[in-house]
Amino acid sequence: MSNISNEQSAESFFGEVISTYTRAQAIEDGVLIDAGSMASEAGFKWPVALTSEVWADCMAWAEDDSEQQVHQDQSGRLWDVLYMASHAIRTSKDPGDRLLFQLYRVARDGHSTEAVLVTLKLIIGPGDAGEPVITILLPNED
Repeated sequence: MSNISNEQSAESFFGEVISTYTRAQAIEDGVLIDAGSMASEAGFKWPVALTSEVWADCMAWAEDDSEQQVHQDQSGRLWDVLYMASHAIRTSKDPGDRLLFQLYRVARDGHSTEAVLVTLKLIIGPGDAGEPVITILLPNED
């Protein structure tokens, strides 16, 4: 029997890496927004980031929006998303690295005052050093 290993390095199998884009770079570029300390307040033990699309749809809110629509603020809207994501994780019976969850939010459109149900996606994956991290996305985002 031979002692030759069947293991190959990723580079020898796939070839030289052409380009990488780290989570830290995505946060620096604004593609991802770090939820910061509010994530741990909502019960998360791992870092949480939201895509800029989720931020624009569910968190972004200015004083002008409160004057035109209904009084809210970004930190309250962020708390709602993080709390509902945390609740979805705690109550989920499905195994896996992703889940869909829902929450009510007022659309930032200059006239809405009633909250509507939206669905978001949560993915647990490896961070830049292989550590677990959480990303919250719109359902159609990868």
